[in-house]
Amino acid sequence: MQRYFDDMQMGSIELFCLTVETGSFTAAANAAGVTPAAVSRSVGRLEKRLQTRLFVRTTRSMRTTDTGQQYYLDCRNALNQLIEAENKISGEHQVPVGVLRISVPTLYAHYRLLPRLNQFCSLYPQLKINLEVSNENIDFSEDNYDVAIRGSELHDSGLIARRLEDAELIIVAAPSYLQQHSTPHALSDLMHHECIQYSLPSSGRKIPWTFRSQGNVVKVETTGRLLCQQDFLATLTLVKNGAGLMQVYRFTVEQELQRGELVEVLQEYAGTTRPFILIYPYARYIPLKTRKFIEFMTSNAS
Repeated sequence: MQRYFDDMQMGSIELFCLTVETGSFTAAANAAGVTPAAVSRSVGRLEKRLQTRLFVRTTRSMRTTDTGQQYYLDCRNALNQLIEAENKISGEHQVPVGVLRISVPTLYAHYRLLPRLNQFCSLYPQLKINLEVSNENIDFSEDNYDVAIRGSELHDSGLIARRLEDAELIIVAAPSYLQQHSTPHALSDLMHHECIQYSLPSSGRKIPWTFRSQGNVVKVETTGRLLCQQDFLATLTLVKNGAGLMQVYRFTVEQELQRGELVEVLQEYAGTTRPFILIYPYARYIPLKTRKFIEFMTSNAS
């Protein structure tokens, strides 16, 4: 029987995937224990075999072509299946290995994921974690992430979503701010207050504040001199230092509320929530490392 792939071709595919994942021939060579020239030759052999360019190279950077990106996704999926097949045979099917790439927004990272991540790492010591803490949206078809966490509903039908929690929203202020500006008692009072603003990284649109009034959800466009972009944690720092009112997730300020460093206001209008969801691409085969992370995160989901 004629073999479709020889050992050299399989090695070239592995080095190609490693190059995509590390970002350069040099980094891939260091990870594989070979020379950059060997990696370059391997990729060259693949490009000659496929009769297409897999990378766009300049003197300063290297990125995959559209064809190269799709080829990478297919090859990585196939290699993961081969790895898991061997692990099952050797009795190691409960031990995920490799690199797990996670994208998570700053707020959820600092208050939810990072405090638990060491526990996950302790469960699977052979697994490495690449963590992007950012509020920028990602594209699974272009970015090499296994899973992402986002603070909004899912609109892409090509992705699978697992709800982690519905996080309660509340309005808080520092006692020093309330002493200077009085306490709001009605939604209409907000127009007379300094309301700290936050804009979505994806659109630049300011997020309206949401309230529950007479059984309905009401959105209020607030105003204020301070506008934060990218990092929602900046709004927490501002409100803690008396800069104004802010609508925040309750889980981010529970300790400050208990210590009296912040005060909840407009409590009669509280009760709205926003979801945090875990998302990953739909595929017939989901790598063991991804499945274990999904299980870990959803096991205590509220």
